[in-house]
Amino acid sequence: MKTVSRRDFLRASALTAGVTTFGFPQLLLAQNPGNKINIAVVGAAGKGASDTDHCASENIVALCDADENHCAGQLKKYPKAKFYRDFRKMYEEMGKSIDAVIVSAPDHIHAPAAALAIKMGKHVYCQKPLTHSVYEARTLRELARRHKVVTQMGNQGSSEDGLRRAVEVIQAGVIGNIREIHVWSNRPIWPQGIDRPAGEDPVPANLDWDVWLGPAPYRPYKQGVYHPFNWRGWQDFGTGALGDMACHTANMPFRACKLGYPSVVEAEDHSGMNTETYPKSSRIRFEFPAREGLPPIKFWWYDGNPGDKSVTLLRPNPDLTKEIVEMRGELPGSGCLLVGEKGKIFSPDDYGAQFYILMAGEKEYKNGRDHDAVKAVPQTIPRNPAKGDTDYRQHAEWLMAIKANDPNMPYSRFDIAAYLTEIILLGCIALRVGKGKRLDWDGPNMRAKNVPEAAQFVRRRYRKGWTL
Repeated sequence: MKTVSRRDFLRASALTAGVTTFGFPQLLLAQNPGNKINIAVVGAAGKGASDTDHCASENIVALCDADENHCAGQLKKYPKAKFYRDFRKMYEEMGKSIDAVIVSAPDHIHAPAAALAIKMGKHVYCQKPLTHSVYEARTLRELARRHKVVTQMGNQGSSEDGLRRAVEVIQAGVIGNIREIHVWSNRPIWPQGIDRPAGEDPVPANLDWDVWLGPAPYRPYKQGVYHPFNWRGWQDFGTGALGDMACHTANMPFRACKLGYPSVVEAEDHSGMNTETYPKSSRIRFEFPAREGLPPIKFWWYDGNPGDKSVTLLRPNPDLTKEIVEMRGELPGSGCLLVGEKGKIFSPDDYGAQFYILMAGEKEYKNGRDHDAVKAVPQTIPRNPAKGDTDYRQHAEWLMAIKANDPNMPYSRFDIAAYLTEIILLGCIALRVGKGKRLDWDGPNMRAKNVPEAAQFVRRRYRKGWTL
């Protein structure tokens, strides 16, 4: 425990000692028994429904969704909450009555909804990916620092003890310096690799299509094409498989290897790119320079749905994953593999909550909790004391931090989450620039030194009436 700061240790110990069965600091609530957090929700259906329910111990004062029918169930569940279609109007009318905001709308709405809330001094929980563009991620990071609000991104694996333990084990040098990272996903499970359909359909009375489009360029409404779920694959609204899942699966290695800004990003291969949607399968390479005494690292991202027989699935070289296949019978649909000088670490789930170790000379992976190589590694990262499932604990940590007025408590606060998001979204830029086009990346200045046309994808233009 010598590497834990006294402040972090005392804070974590106090929280652990004062947790009720619901995971909130008993001492703080006892001092203010009626002091609940007033929460508004932007994007109240879909993932927004569970995000709201995980915070139901507080006061849900407003629900905002462009589609009233889509969130009808939540409106019945929270009858005292005021309903809005447009978050801008909600903030204007209820700003003084709101303490915190949950943003669970489609990706293209995340940044404008979160930024305005932060500027108003509201604490923010925002779904992953934190933003739709690199510039937006940088902006949210700076805003959260400036306004000192409590923030958390919805990559709920961050709440898991297993992920935090994996970070400790890797940073302790158990498998030596990491040279390669391979992360793969079974997404997309929504339509990609397609063009925009012709024509338009009547907009349902329950949907405000103009508000749903938000800052994105106007396009005609088509039934079932974009709303409510298929927006993820469209470049104007979502960030594809990479944006959807890398904030989960790349979270552990990003933290453990202190990745920082890459110096090179390149879309090495994909199934076919167009101007409307992301490809069905892709392989993207990121190169990270030496940092904090650590050697350079190459990181590969692979995506593609194993059930889609129309494409050749892109995955790590079988020589790298043969022991995984021997252990599990097949390569799992998603996973993360770190290759070090002394061995490998493999995580088979999206959240990084489990990890397995294969040391040099060993024939099979062993559970990271039980391997002899990790027993001497001390705990250096405070654990989330909340009780409940992974997603609940991620929200509980945010609520605890608000009540403790500690912006540094959440493990996926924007200071970290925006950095992770910014790096991940560089892969989306590489895809849009073109296969085989190496981007020599200048991280601090958010620009490709050798590919000026990449700038159009770093910062998008907002439609009139919408601002960051």
